[in-house]
Amino acid sequence: MSTTQRTVAFHTLGCKLNFSETSTLSRHLEAEGFVKRDFEEAADVYVINTCSVTDNADKECRQLVRRIQRRAPESLVVITGCYAQLKPKEISEIPGVDLVLGAAEKFNLATHLRELTKGDSSRISSCDIEAVTGFHASWSVNDRTRTFLKVQDGCDYTCSFCTIPMARGKSRSDSVENVLGHARKLAEGGVKEIVLTGVNLGDFGKGPDGSRAHEESFYDLIVALDEIGGVERYRISSIEPNLLTPEIIDFVAGSKKFMPHFHVPLQSGSNDILGRMRRRYRRELYAERVALIKEKMPHCAIGVDVIVGFPSESDAHFRETFDFLHSLDVSYLHVFTYSERAATKALEIEPVVPVGLRNERNKTLRNLSYLKLQHFTEQHRGAVRKVLFEGHEKEGMMEGYTDNYIRIRTPYRAEWANQVVDWTV
Repeated sequence: MSTTQRTVAFHTLGCKLNFSETSTLSRHLEAEGFVKRDFEEAADVYVINTCSVTDNADKECRQLVRRIQRRAPESLVVITGCYAQLKPKEISEIPGVDLVLGAAEKFNLATHLRELTKGDSSRISSCDIEAVTGFHASWSVNDRTRTFLKVQDGCDYTCSFCTIPMARGKSRSDSVENVLGHARKLAEGGVKEIVLTGVNLGDFGKGPDGSRAHEESFYDLIVALDEIGGVERYRISSIEPNLLTPEIIDFVAGSKKFMPHFHVPLQSGSNDILGRMRRRYRRELYAERVALIKEKMPHCAIGVDVIVGFPSESDAHFRETFDFLHSLDVSYLHVFTYSERAATKALEIEPVVPVGLRNERNKTLRNLSYLKLQHFTEQHRGAVRKVLFEGHEKEGMMEGYTDNYIRIRTPYRAEWANQVVDWTV
C-alpha cells in the first residue's frame, strides 16, 4: 500500500493538553499523506495517546489495544503520552503493541511510522525524562468555536501524589511572540475562543530549555494576547493558587477578552494533608485568592480540583475539606479519588484509606458540587450574559457557554453556530 493511502486513527486519554497534542500529531500525519479515520473504523495505524493520572487510564489503554487486536490484527498500534514515558517496557509487552514513543519522540511519529512494519518485535523509543527538552506547540481544531492552545509543558513541582513531572519533564514553555503568532493563525481560521493550557500554566516563561532566559511571565502573556485582534474570548484552563497573583486577577477583571472564569486546584482543605501532598500553599492563601476574585468579579465562575482519600486522610481531615469548600464562594468541583501511582512519595504515607471510603467521600463532594453549581446558576437567573454557541447539533439542540461558564442548551439555530449571542440566563 502506498503512503498516500495509509490510514490512521487516534484515541486520546486524559487531559486537554493531551487532546491538543493528539490534534497536532494528526495534522502532522495528514501532511505526510495519511488519511484520518474514526477510531471505531478500520485503519492501518492506531495511535493511543495515554494519561497516567489515574489507574483507570492504564487499564483503558490495555482494553483499547485488545479491541484493536480483535478488530484489525494486522494494523500497527502505537502508544504514546504519559503512560508510555513512565512504563515503556510494561506497555511494549502488551500483545499487539508495535511501538512505544516517550515524551521526546512523540512528535517524531511520522518518521517512526516510515520504518515500522507489523510483525517486528515491539519497539521502544524513549529516554530518561531529564533528557527531554524543547517545546512543541500544539492546539486542537476539532471545531472552530473553542481551541485548546498548549503554551506550557512539564512541571518543576514535586507533589507527593503526582507522576506528571516524571512523565512530562521539567517546566518549559513557548515564547510570548510564538503564542501570539499561533493565536493570530487560529483567529484567521475562524476560532472564537482560545483556552490556554499547560501542565503548570502559571509557571509560563521558562523557555524551551526550562530556564528563565527571556524574563517572560504568564502575566506578560495574557496582557499581550488581550491586545491582538481576531480572537474574541480567552480562558485560563487551570492555574495553581500560589501562581494566581493579585496582578493576574486584577487584569482579568478589567479585560474584555479574558473570561470571568478561573479553575484553581485546591486538592485538600486540610493544611495537614496539603503539607503531606507537598503543595506550595495553605488553605488561607486559597481562601484569599477566592475572596479577591469575587471582590473584583462577583459574577466570576471558580472551579476547584480536589482529591479525596489521600493516605492519612482521616474523617476529621475530610470534614475540614468539606467545610472549607462549603464555605467558599466557588461554582463547581472536579473531584478525584486518590489512586496509588508507582514511584511517588505518597506511597510512603500511612495509613492507607480504604477504597470504599474513598468512593464515599468522592460521592459526598460530587453532591456538594451539584449544589454549588445550582446555586451559582440561580444567582445569575434573569441576567443577560454573552454565550458562544457551538456549531454541532445534537437531537435538535445546540449548546454554548456564557462568559462565566454557565452551560446553555437551546433548540438549534444555524445562524447562532460559532457566534456570540446576548442571552438571558
